Amino acid sequence: MKSIKIVGTGRALPDKILTNFDLEKMVDTSDAWIVERTGIRERRIADENTATSDLVAIALEKACQQAGLKPSALDTIIVATSTPDTVYPATACWVQKRLGIAGSAAFDISAGCSGFVFALEVAANLIATGAAKKVAVAGGEVMSKVVNWKDRATCVLFGDGAGVAIVVAGDGRSGILASNWGCDGNLAPLLYQPAGGTRMPTSEKTLREMAHTVHMEGNQVFKHAVRAMGGAALKALADAGIGPADVKLFIPHQANMRIMEAARERTGIAREKMFVVLERYGNMSAATIPVAIDEARDGGLIQDGDLILLTAFGTGFTWGAAVLRW
Repeated sequence: MKSIKIVGTGRALPDKILTNFDLEKMVDTSDAWIVERTGIRERRIADENTATSDLVAIALEKACQQAGLKPSALDTIIVATSTPDTVYPATACWVQKRLGIAGSAAFDISAGCSGFVFALEVAANLIATGAAKKVAVAGGEVMSKVVNWKDRATCVLFGDGAGVAIVVAGDGRSGILASNWGCDGNLAPLLYQPAGGTRMPTSEKTLREMAHTVHMEGNQVFKHAVRAMGGAALKALADAGIGPADVKLFIPHQANMRIMEAARERTGIAREKMFVVLERYGNMSAATIPVAIDEARDGGLIQDGDLILLTAFGTGFTWGAAVLRW
């Protein structure tokens, strides 16, 4: 076990709520269609002045307050995001600027919806080696700014938000019992944002063709997501030496209710153990798991000693899972 302790969590969500009924007025869709295929009823949307770092900073301050730490006491800030404030520097640097702190290591992880699980793995290893002692692990996204609001297949899916966990060394009673992560880059073209990088720099043509927005082959993504999330979770359970009955709470990446249900069925975990925030927030990419963790804690659903199973799948195609003893 990698002995770590999550001593504080926090979340930040924009005030604006965009419902399925609002979307009916924007694109050719319906509330019934969206709910049936995704399980989403509404999502939060950031205003034009709010960037990913703004939401992460708010969530980080809340998490630090719960942990009894000042943000300046952190030695590492890791931000998992697919919607960075800027190509460079990292969004984590902008978080430092917003909080008025300096000195801590600050960097981003780009692993799509698996980002928080990846970032947690990195944090646990940094702590295990002694390279870090107090780490803020964040998942933050403003997906609404990279969505084509005329594409009904994608615009109904995504929402904005951020979640943060403050991670420190454990005393041997809590930590990551088992984890695994991986990627198949051969599948990258199935879910990506084509323009804006060195492969396809910004131009009048890329702007005209909406190449700076989410492009997704939904059927293929669904198939691979179910296989990857379920498989990663099963491997983590096996490596931890526990069964589905031992899991107190199952928190999958909240992408689509059908994907989540299919992954849950593969693990054999009871339906009542799966924690869901999807219908209120949509797919917040790397933010879904930390936001869900914070809500579960607020609801008294996570206690010391509980076994928590996380699993995720994202662009890349990445996947990751972890069994936590809280």
